[in-house]
Amino acid sequence: MMRTDGRSRAPHAADSHDVIRVHGARENNLKDVSIEIPKRRLTVFTGVSGSGKSSLVFDTIAAESQRLINETYSAFVQGFMPTLARPDVDVVEGLTTAIIVDQERMGANVRSTVGTATDANAMLRILFSRLGQPHIGSPNAFSFNVASVRASGAITVERGAGKGETERKTYTVLGGMCPRCEGRGSVSDIDLAQLYDDGKSLNEDPFTIPGYNGDAGYARVFAESGFLDPDKPIRDFSEAELRDFLYREPTKVKVGRINVTYEGLVPKVQKAFLSKDREAMQPHVRAFVDRAVTFTACGGCGGSRLNEAARSSKINGIGIADACAMQISDLAEWVRGLQEPSVAPLLAALRHTLESFVEIGLGYLSLDRSSGTLSGGEAQRTKMIRHLGSPLTDVTYVFDEPTIGLHPHDIARMNDLLLRLRDKGNTVLVVEHKPETIAIADHVVDLGPGAGAAGGAVCFEGRVAGLRAGDSLTGRHLDDRSAVKQKVRTATGALEVRGARANNLRDVDVDIPLGVLVVVTGVAGSGKSSLIGGSVAGRDEVVSIDQGAIRGSRRSNPATYTGLLDPIRKAFAKANGVKPALFSANSQGACPACNGAGVIYTDLAMMAGVATPCQECEGKRFQASVLEYRLGGRDISEVLAMSVTEAGKFFGEGQACTPAAHRILDRLADVGLGYLGLGQPLTTLSGGERQRLKLAARMGDKGGVLVLDEPTSGLHLADVELLLGLLDRLVDSGKSVIVIEHHQAVMANSDWIIDLGPGAGHDGGRIVFEGTPADLVAARSTLTGEHLAAYIDA
Repeated sequence: MMRTDGRSRAPHAADSHDVIRVHGARENNLKDVSIEIPKRRLTVFTGVSGSGKSSLVFDTIAAESQRLINETYSAFVQGFMPTLARPDVDVVEGLTTAIIVDQERMGANVRSTVGTATDANAMLRILFSRLGQPHIGSPNAFSFNVASVRASGAITVERGAGKGETERKTYTVLGGMCPRCEGRGSVSDIDLAQLYDDGKSLNEDPFTIPGYNGDAGYARVFAESGFLDPDKPIRDFSEAELRDFLYREPTKVKVGRINVTYEGLVPKVQKAFLSKDREAMQPHVRAFVDRAVTFTACGGCGGSRLNEAARSSKINGIGIADACAMQISDLAEWVRGLQEPSVAPLLAALRHTLESFVEIGLGYLSLDRSSGTLSGGEAQRTKMIRHLGSPLTDVTYVFDEPTIGLHPHDIARMNDLLLRLRDKGNTVLVVEHKPETIAIADHVVDLGPGAGAAGGAVCFEGRVAGLRAGDSLTGRHLDDRSAVKQKVRTATGALEVRGARANNLRDVDVDIPLGVLVVVTGVAGSGKSSLIGGSVAGRDEVVSIDQGAIRGSRRSNPATYTGLLDPIRKAFAKANGVKPALFSANSQGACPACNGAGVIYTDLAMMAGVATPCQECEGKRFQASVLEYRLGGRDISEVLAMSVTEAGKFFGEGQACTPAAHRILDRLADVGLGYLGLGQPLTTLSGGERQRLKLAARMGDKGGVLVLDEPTSGLHLADVELLLGLLDRLVDSGKSVIVIEHHQAVMANSDWIIDLGPGAGHDGGRIVFEGTPADLVAARSTLTGEHLAAYIDA
């Protein structure tokens, strides 16, 4: 740029801060990583699962940005915010405000829907409160989370010096909540036959409820309450006895010498099980709830969650319940047809939100869809809605594998959105494995070379062409292509599905071959999960491994999650002639100073808490006396510090040979987790590692049919090859494997493909192809066929 006097202007000092500089990052497995990330560019971080991508991007860069922003608030405000510790890094410079769009599932609260999570419902409520006929009230009158309240009575109004006047007031709030289901849309019904055996008496342990066995306090209270004959079979109870047994209100009774509260079995079960998040339950408790509790659409509101008044108000014949039940692409078209100058700004904002859903590939959803039912990829894209069209610039957007759950047809659209965010002047950081997204990067950071302790270093930093020409693991596999399997296995039978109508399925009839590797594919929202989850996953002999998050605290680790610790504890106990409980850091063997945590946590109120290694056990978590007991020359803390590969050798031979432990370790190694530490906290595992850990834990379950939901999620290109080998070994061992998947390499390696579509939502729900991968490529009659043909370069 030239000045008017002809001399060039020197660059302004403010324009020199064009990189985010990280120096000496050591979070988790990072090994003093130092890099410079260009601002206002799209940077992709890649590497094998567990190589340190998330540790660098989320736990270092994004975490430090958020921590520094939080510190700008007053101490009072910080007291209400989550406390964030400073990442283990020497220097982070050039940070901008970070907006994290991760894959964390949205809350499974029954009152949370797609509409409430994105503010689309709030705008619709305002719209109907202004234009709906008949007019029934404020936006609250259309909210299924607001109950109608009426109250009247006397109040005292203070007037003057100590004088009070009594006035009669009436208070009314008109809400939209259905009074019968309380805004949930469904009512629960308990199958009494699943709670007890009515042929037994209370003294014969009739309960089939987890925790209600004969020795439990609950069972004793029923037997000794005085309301019931403990020796009479339950089926012979009189009407009054059965009512007391099942539904009696809380009543104080004396059992032995103790005063306790007696309550009917049904309300007790409702409080103990139905008030909790199903996903947070232990597997055996969840199985009981699934067996004993049925949820049916509320008869009062037809599942719409709204009362009669809210449903009666309409705009052009459409009520708010009808609008929320529409497919979002159809709702966007309906809103575009509304022309009302008095609410023009509201209509513009609502149109933008709904069109963003369509643009991001979620037009097949409806606003009344429960947010807890969204997949990780759908949840992440739903969170993106509020950022599309945002006027903010110079912001750092951080994405965690935004292409997860996307058909190859949809990945190009996602790439376009990432580039648009960048072109508005933002820094976009993406953790990703898909070569289609790596290809559009301005800058690539490849971490590795391996995973866990073998990773944490920068293997490559630069442009995509340099990565492709380099010798890093990612560079070598970037252009990998799988050939279509020409010789496929022969089916040994079939799982019949007839008249499947779940969600958008249209009376689907299909025979799923058994004894082979079957891939169910199709664009996002075409009905894959509805078909398999609704018609296959619940059958006997079917083991389903979904993408649900692993529940576990910082005390949980791969050894406890997979059940590996049980045979290890028993082996230690047998070798030393003591109790197995001594070898649990959560039981008798725990260090008394840190209660088996290995660290001491100090709460510093609004400041970040501090965790320091326990000085008594030096972080080993066990009492000193327990560490004196050895197996094969190692104590329990040394065994938990082993990697899966090292432990496999240790428990496979010699004095420590433990077949039960060795079988579980072999499964962990088969899914590519040989580098994982047995005692590594689950909270430190990456998304891909958790998915494979769940697969290893369930591979030993009884059942001839194994259902996997997108097992390539979070997997590096090199790890996909290992997964294909594992799937083939599972089929060769006699299992039938059904995989819901978008990855072309898995399709090419399958024996049979079932393709749903042709589109999403009401444009999908049909079988558009059944056959071998070679036939799909030859026909090219579907979107999947076209992309698979392009992938193998046919």
